[in-house]
Amino acid sequence: MKTHTREKILAYIKEEGSVSSKDIAEHIGITRQALFKHMPKLLSDGMIQKAGRPPKVFYSLARVKDNSQVLNKADDATRRVINERYLYITPGGEMFSGWDGFAAWARKTSQEPVKTAKEYIATLRRYDAFRKNGIIDGTKKMEATFQDFALDALYYIDFYSIERFGKTKLGQMLLYAKQSQDKKMMKLVAETMRPQAQKLIKKYHIDGVLFIPPTVKREVQFMRELEKNLRLPIRSLSVSKVKTPIIVPQKTLSKLSDRVENARETIAVEEKGAFKNILIIDDAVGSGATLNETAKKILKKGLCGGKIIGLVITGSFKGFDVISEV
Repeated sequence: MKTHTREKILAYIKEEGSVSSKDIAEHIGITRQALFKHMPKLLSDGMIQKAGRPPKVFYSLARVKDNSQVLNKADDATRRVINERYLYITPGGEMFSGWDGFAAWARKTSQEPVKTAKEYIATLRRYDAFRKNGIIDGTKKMEATFQDFALDALYYIDFYSIERFGKTKLGQMLLYAKQSQDKKMMKLVAETMRPQAQKLIKKYHIDGVLFIPPTVKREVQFMRELEKNLRLPIRSLSVSKVKTPIIVPQKTLSKLSDRVENARETIAVEEKGAFKNILIIDDAVGSGATLNETAKKILKKGLCGGKIIGLVITGSFKGFDVISEV
């Protein structure tokens, strides 16, 4: 009887494409309580997938096919790396981590999964050459960019994207946490960042932290959620974003001089206390103008008697090719 009911469910979903539980129950002629005895099994078996959040949840046939045959062809080392470091978010907003996500992306782009996985891992190794003790040092890149570089060091948790394969796992998480204003995803990003933030606080004897304020107004502000979820045991500096007639996000500016001007005119460090060493945290860094101008304002106000360290979740790889040649 259960099998017969599930067949009816699958047939109706296939016919309609995307349906609600209410529609399924009414079509089959069972209660919604009875329906929900079958749905978890169909979801766990990979037969169907759901989209949306209660009360508006819709079900459709799963598009990611069984990857067991392909998975069996991949060696343990390949599977381990892919499971740890790959995340695929479909254009339709579905998230698949590890091998299922990689195989789905490879098929979508007409590539053989196992061969492409090995190429992906080889590419990761080239980028990981810039990583030491789990963190990427971007200091030399910034020193080459700014003659008046005001930070003592700048670190990335990861690069935002890599050649050919696009956004890294952390890059994907950061982008969609902000775009979807998903608090659960924001918490995951913070949990990924916390160990490195704690290491830097211990290494540099940090006693103050400044979170770069957001530019674009959102119902759920990523940087506020990041500060809350990191739970760093040190005092936060008071800082704000100056309101201007027209909001101009840094990423919309292509010239470095414009980015410097934007940061200089819109970041207001209001703190009046004194600190030994300060950690500045931002979500991402492109040119580094915002971090550098913020550090200059801290120094100008005499707030820091020691070092100013920058830490970002993701950063651009541009410029690291020069570092490798040096």
